[in-house]
Amino acid sequence: MNITLRPIHPEEKETLRDLWEKYDYDSSEYDRSDVNELGLYGEGTLNWYWTKGSYWAYFIVVDAKLAGFVILTDRPVIEGTQMDSQVGEFFVMRKYRRMGVGRRAFEQAFALHTGRHQIVRHPKNAAAVRFWDTVVNEHTKGQYTLLPSHPGFVYQDGTAGDVFIFEL
Repeated sequence: MNITLRPIHPEEKETLRDLWEKYDYDSSEYDRSDVNELGLYGEGTLNWYWTKGSYWAYFIVVDAKLAGFVILTDRPVIEGTQMDSQVGEFFVMRKYRRMGVGRRAFEQAFALHTGRHQIVRHPKNAAAVRFWDTVVNEHTKGQYTLLPSHPGFVYQDGTAGDVFIFEL
């Protein structure tokens, strides 16, 4: 299985928007978001990435097929903290989960973006909790900080996110 990250170009915004709908659908189980009157979740945060600050967006590609996306940004989850990037969004389509695709995408993203990083996760998303606990611990050799239920990032359902801080 060939797993790569491919930069997302502005002319591919529609493709990213389509994948984003699937991401929002998956996330709605935890953040309790609703669709709009058109039956869509809408663009939400997506437009922000195209208009604010620095971001780095990649499609996750498995054997030449789109399998998800990774978006890093230079905006910290916890304001006032020094960092080089924050995982703004990370999505692997269900078909590709538990096959090492997310792990490989993580490795490639942080090989491209070294330095001090932050990741936030929804504590009610058990699969994400397991994934981030495992990959962050393995790749940092246990050298990270986890701030559970940090009030600096609150999901739509009112749940404070867990924030990882680490260096790679």
